[in-house]
Amino acid sequence: MKPIEELRVLLGADALLEAPQDMAPFLTDWRGRYTGRACAVALPRSTAQVAQAVQWCARHAMAVVPQGGNTGLVGGATPDASGRALVLSTRRLRGIRALDTANDSITVEAGCVLQQVQRAAEERERLFPLSLAAQGSCTIGGNLATNAGGTQVLRYGNARELTLGLEVVLADGTVWDGLRALRKDNTGYDLKQLFIGSEGTLGVITAACLRLFPLPRARVVCLLACDTVADSIALLNLARAHAGPALTAFELMSAACLRLVDAQAATVRPRFAHEPAWTVLLEWSEPADAAHAQQACEALCAAAVQCGAARDAILATSLADARALWELRESIPSAQSRSGGNVKHDISLPLGALVDFVRDAEAALAGLSAQLQALVFGHLGDGNLHFNVGVRAGLPAEQAFAHESAINDIVYRAVARCGGSVSAEHGLGQLRTALAHSLKSAPELALLRAVKMALDPHARMNPGKVV
Repeated sequence: MKPIEELRVLLGADALLEAPQDMAPFLTDWRGRYTGRACAVALPRSTAQVAQAVQWCARHAMAVVPQGGNTGLVGGATPDASGRALVLSTRRLRGIRALDTANDSITVEAGCVLQQVQRAAEERERLFPLSLAAQGSCTIGGNLATNAGGTQVLRYGNARELTLGLEVVLADGTVWDGLRALRKDNTGYDLKQLFIGSEGTLGVITAACLRLFPLPRARVVCLLACDTVADSIALLNLARAHAGPALTAFELMSAACLRLVDAQAATVRPRFAHEPAWTVLLEWSEPADAAHAQQACEALCAAAVQCGAARDAILATSLADARALWELRESIPSAQSRSGGNVKHDISLPLGALVDFVRDAEAALAGLSAQLQALVFGHLGDGNLHFNVGVRAGLPAEQAFAHESAINDIVYRAVARCGGSVSAEHGLGQLRTALAHSLKSAPELALLRAVKMALDPHARMNPGKVV
């Protein structure tokens, strides 16, 4: 029996794609930047079938490329060009195994779409706070493999902080059942953390036990106008002092980003009397008292204007208004894509270094070409900026890509000087692995390689990524 026929028998004919036209959607990344080859695409329906597929790969010296919703931006779930890989899609692992309101936890399989998990929690009066633009198509397995963040990290943390336990198929096909719904387990190494953020290079996440929270009853969303990045940081500190844990989101948007939304998206946005250089979207949420939340947020806005951290504020007065303000923020990535795209950077910086970074990077870009324009937005509350670079209005977007290498050099050198990270939430994938290695110390690289060798000694799990 040929090896591929053996796999077909193990999984079932309908769980194995071999025709080029059937495999094509799984072999190219979401941005269309990377395309690879594979011997087949496996669509297992259970953890046992995932284990069988990984064991088959081990027997036949094939690589395994785990893939969730294939919504990543760095080529992390795309195979290389060798054709010596099995793409292992977890899309059919969609079960919600348990939801425990007493323990505030939910156990789900890796192929569950993020929005499905959010809705399951809401039906039981709970919140699963991970929130991303791709939440209608990205999967929990992919979210955990990339340690996804999103808009509410400021209050709830990223995927790493939201995970209580994991079930993982290891490189030899062994299943590790670590689905413990415990908040305290001080019995040695926290093994689940090895797999979160590993981008499928150490094993295949097949299920997870996740933290839930009380469903907020009161949500207040507002926009604030700031003159400088320094003002926005002062506003963040003021908001933390006023709101404490009620401060759920703090998003920064440059004027250039919002002008692009005006030009490319159908969003009709509320406007300040004078267009600010920087706009902050702030969300305040509480478990119960809507009136208190509204009054407290109004007091915060008044204090911000009085102390000069903000020039003006616009508060949502209804749920529809709040959604419209969030739509403004969430329209930025699609507006950038519609404009022809730009050179993207997903970076993380200490807040104390952020002002210097933006000033120095923008000055260096201006020195490179007067046609370039920084398009800056992101989760300021946790230091994560999407520092993208496009061209000024009316110019062909392709002109930015002509300077891509020099732009990357400017941005990443500035990130390194500020003690930041070249990837905040998108992962390394194929795009940034070599770059990340160039910035890490020898001891750190040695530790990464030691972990990889311990768990995947034959380097078959998602080769070419992370390590």
